[in-house]
Amino acid sequence: MRPILKPKTNRERRYRRHLRVRKSISGTAQRPRLAVFRSLKHTYAQLVDDDGGKTLIGVSDLSKDLLRDKPGKVGAAYAVGLLVGKKAGELGIKSIVFDRGGYLYHGRVKAVADGARASGLEF
Repeated sequence: MRPILKPKTNRERRYRRHLRVRKSISGTAQRPRLAVFRSLKHTYAQLVDDDGGKTLIGVSDLSKDLLRDKPGKVGAAYAVGLLVGKKAGELGIKSIVFDRGGYLYHGRVKAVADGARASGLEF
């Protein structure tokens, strides 16, 4: 039997958690997946239709039409969630599946989810 190698870096551990989450979560055209990625400086969110293999909406804190109310990275992540919800409403999307991307549901990831909920999306 082949031994299972232990992940050595934080990046490998996050990737394995992400694969575990993605086994059970999938997005459709009616209920797309809200995928969150956070780098050290920025936060990115996408609405993905996994059945069609398409990205419906892509938003980051670098987007031109982003309006920040709160300072810092958590405030920017909240604004990203609000913008995703606004753009999803324009496409007629009301409910989504949240994919935290292997990160803890805490801090910036939670702020994106809260912003999306505040803009009218249902999880």
